[in-house]
Amino acid sequence: MDISGERHHDILHNIMKQRIDANGKVIEARKEGIGAPKIERPLQKHGGRLEHDEKYCGSCFGAEESDDHCCNNCEEVREAYRKKGWALTNIDLIDQCQREGFVQKVKDEEGEGCNIHGSLEVNKVAGNFHFATGQSFLQSAIFLADLLALQDNHYNISHQINKLSFGHHYPGLVNPLDGIKWVQGNDHGMYQYFIKVVPTVYTDIRGRVIHSNQYSVTEHFKSSELGAAVPGVFFFYDISPIKVNFKEEHIPFLHFLTNICAIIGGIFTIAGIVDSSIYYGQKTIKKKMEIGKYR
Repeated sequence: MDISGERHHDILHNIMKQRIDANGKVIEARKEGIGAPKIERPLQKHGGRLEHDEKYCGSCFGAEESDDHCCNNCEEVREAYRKKGWALTNIDLIDQCQREGFVQKVKDEEGEGCNIHGSLEVNKVAGNFHFATGQSFLQSAIFLADLLALQDNHYNISHQINKLSFGHHYPGLVNPLDGIKWVQGNDHGMYQYFIKVVPTVYTDIRGRVIHSNQYSVTEHFKSSELGAAVPGVFFFYDISPIKVNFKEEHIPFLHFLTNICAIIGGIFTIAGIVDSSIYYGQKTIKKKMEIGKYR
């Protein structure tokens, strides 16, 4: 989301997500349906159980958009609540989620992590992107996540950033967040990175131009004890009004010749100083020897 009002939720395009265990190893995809409670007759919208001669139309539990709106699975109920901007607090009481074992699936993933890699296209204005639990929705212009009801305050946001860049790589570019790791302590809350992005143009010796960015960063941890803090990792970025230009150039021959002369002159100067020191030392020793001879 950015200051122009543009918002994108649950981004999947050019983003890859993998489940990983506490040691960082990829977890194999889980077969759906295993361990889910078996309910023979789903709950109908009117309150009764599905009969053999009826068409199934599940309840959206107050989030229906029209009289004929049906929610036949847990995801459709959650989506209906997101559209309304409501929080789905008692998800374990939703019939569709009970049948699909949604709550148990979330609990089975306790202690797992997530590896995320890919790219995003953002506007050249101040904004932020973040990683948080579940799927997001807005309520009174405040970001929330629909899985917070299933999490306690001990949601672990420990993380490692393998690579974070704003544009293409060019020789000499250093991204300060590459390879950093942060481990959560006893406090719980949200971790924030405040990034200043500086537009950069790099021109190599052959005239090839690379438009990229470099950045600086400061970090801050916001504890949940100090107020409302959605568990997650947030990156707040701002674009600098200053542009930096790097250009590779050949050294002119006269400049090269001047450097050679300076080096040669320096060598002769140092050689002269060393020679004078040796000569003065030998002269002093010879004078002492002559004084000793006359005595």
